[in-house]
Amino acid sequence: MKKLTDQVTLRHGAVLNNRIVQPPMLTNSGANDGYVTEDTINYYAARSQSAGMVIVEYSYVSFAGGPSRSWADDREQTGFYNDSYIEGMSKVAEVLKKDGNKAIIQLAHSGRESNWRAKQGEKVYAPSKFDFGFLDYEVEEMTEADIQAVIDDFAAAAVRAVKCGFDGIEIHGANHYLLQQFFSAWSNRRDDQWGGDLAGRMKFILEICRAVFKALKDVAPDDFIIGYRLSPEEIHGDNVGYSYQEAQELVKALVDEFEFDYIHLSLPKYDVKPEGQDQTYADLFKPLLSEPMKLIIVGDVMTEEAAQDALNYTDLVAVGRATLIDPEFGLKISEGRGDEIIHEISPDQVKKSHLTPGLINLFSDPNMYPCLPGRESIYHLHQAGSLDKSVLKDGTGSAYNLDELEDL
Repeated sequence: MKKLTDQVTLRHGAVLNNRIVQPPMLTNSGANDGYVTEDTINYYAARSQSAGMVIVEYSYVSFAGGPSRSWADDREQTGFYNDSYIEGMSKVAEVLKKDGNKAIIQLAHSGRESNWRAKQGEKVYAPSKFDFGFLDYEVEEMTEADIQAVIDDFAAAAVRAVKCGFDGIEIHGANHYLLQQFFSAWSNRRDDQWGGDLAGRMKFILEICRAVFKALKDVAPDDFIIGYRLSPEEIHGDNVGYSYQEAQELVKALVDEFEFDYIHLSLPKYDVKPEGQDQTYADLFKPLLSEPMKLIIVGDVMTEEAAQDALNYTDLVAVGRATLIDPEFGLKISEGRGDEIIHEISPDQVKKSHLTPGLINLFSDPNMYPCLPGRESIYHLHQAGSLDKSVLKDGTGSAYNLDELEDL
């Protein structure tokens, strides 16, 4: 029987102290175009024992790839698109690794979601140009040169991660950002080699992976960790981007060509099933992975018991909101002190857990979903009007239901 406290050896030799992963969660602690701040460093330093592997929040690899969304004044998504970010991110990697866990950085491009650029009058790019209906700005269709530049940017960012001292990278292909936008038949309406049929819609993803693996070949340590994250389907009523069967074909292509250490499924709940199916997404995707490759699942894992139950479906379990409340979630389980895990937020726990101003403002909002248990105790910390909802027309409340909080 798998246990949360098991050591796990990944494909290329990296050893995780346990089966718990902290997923990438947007902290909105970057400043002045996404540079790491003391808030960023303190937040991650507090989580050096939250899990056996911590994945740093999605960081944009291109100038136009972010920032997307902000939950506190003068605070942004973190950037990683040139070498000037190395100094700050090196500090993040250092504080995360100080107690022996593995530090991963998630590499991303927000595509049409780069609303911060739109607010600054900069261009925002997507696979196709049309009226999305929920954006309050226009997007530009990416040219062949734009596409190649982003592919190169992912490769450069992967090398940058090595220079920072990270133990690995995760390529962000989930949650409606650029890679998923290309894979989605709804958002990708191109008729060239980068769109059309399933093979065309996969091409951008596969070219990014090829560029990343090639760039890392001669510069990364032998045990460097490489993962890929995806949403298993994109269905919003009548708008169907892709089915889980199409996502399975993508995973098969990734498994056949690349030596990923893991595949990370972005889920609303760890045991959720596709509509009309009697198997969970994890059960549907895990058999597709080659033997050395691990599966990570995420979603509403708030207790030690839920984390242990999730191992019935997966190799590694990602724990998000629970590690925001108690940064010692993984440590306490490893030491047999799971009954001491703190499960509710409070003003005192906000300080102890070193939540960033962006996270404090987000979770102290009565309209926020998903919420933290005990949130009523921190309502008074909310700064009304500072949440940035300009990404959606009319400032609709659905702007709070953000996929960056990966354990929805």
